Amino acid sequence: MSLFIFLTVIQALVAAALVGVVLMQRSEGGGLGIGGNPGGAFGARGAADFLSRSTKWLAVAFVALSIVLAGLAVRESRVGGVTTTLERGAAAPGGPDLLADPTPAPAAPAAPPAEQDPLAE
Repeated sequence: MSLFIFLTVIQALVAAALVGVVLMQRSEGGGLGIGGNPGGAFGARGAADFLSRSTKWLAVAFVALSIVLAGLAVRESRVGGVTTTLERGAAAPGGPDLLADPTPAPAAPAAPPAEQDPLAE
């Protein structure tokens, strides 16, 4: 179980880094891209190459971690057999029936005597 938690934390960190790297990239409209020294190693083109490579590898890591975590979840959730702690011969616990109707049922009308029933003949 500790491996599952460890990999989940790693996946959360990879996901946060992936979101950050995607937001730093310059889109056609300008986006949230960060400027830099065009003559340096991290110039406009160097930063774009670095960010696109970072995005690719973070996405690969995210998908791989997702597959590994799914496999671990399936392996850890297997149940060998169904066990029960219920006793089949035990009596039901006593107490008031909370689902019963609180109003008593109306009494059935008394049946008329057979002499007054015209269909009884």
